[in-house]
Amino acid sequence: MNAEATTNQRTLVGRVVSDKMQKTVVVRVERRVRDPMVGKTITRNRKYHAHVEAGEFKEGDLVEIAECRPISRTKSWRVTRLVEKSKAV
Repeated sequence: MNAEATTNQRTLVGRVVSDKMQKTVVVRVERRVRDPMVGKTITRNRKYHAHVEAGEFKEGDLVEIAECRPISRTKSWRVTRLVEKSKAV
């Protein structure tokens, strides 16, 4: 067996929509799909619960999440890095 184990983790980029839970953020990932009938481009959204050890991410931040082992019933993703900080209004 090889000493280096490679893992194929899925990574997604999305925006934090909620940071109200302890050690958890809700990330909305948008993807654009072409409608087969009309031909228009439609935006599809999906929300993921992601694990954060410290509460360093705030609502509106653009983050990268990676798939991991199940942490709870709804959490199977973890935040890996901050892509863009939210702009304060």
